[in-house]
Amino acid sequence: MLFSLLELVQWLGFAQLEIFIHISALLIFTVLLALKLDGLVWGLTWWNVFIPFFTADGLSTYFTTIVTVRLFQEGEKRQAVLRLFWILTILTLKFVFEMLLCQKLVEQSRELWFGLIMSPVFILLQLLMIRACRVN
Repeated sequence: MLFSLLELVQWLGFAQLEIFIHISALLIFTVLLALKLDGLVWGLTWWNVFIPFFTADGLSTYFTTIVTVRLFQEGEKRQAVLRLFWILTILTLKFVFEMLLCQKLVEQSRELWFGLIMSPVFILLQLLMIRACRVN
């Protein structure tokens, strides 16, 4: 069963524009990943493949900053601070996961084991589970 857009907005805390940005980044990443794995584009590094995700994180952070400033101006300080901390927590965990995964793919080092790489995702899933239980 797929979630509705309203449910995604409630559970994730992102605005509809931010969800669109992240879905677009996922689509572009998928195309770049296929090109990288098939070897059709020479000189395409793993860092270049992950650029859409890094760009989406930056745009989402910028959008969150704008929304926070506007909420402060409207006098809704509590909602602004809660939204800011929630979105920055999600984006930070997502960014750490992307950086660790990209570093593992580039270096193929044994120091970065996949349990360590996936730990931000596990924390994020636990936070989303708690938020889903709180939202009616």
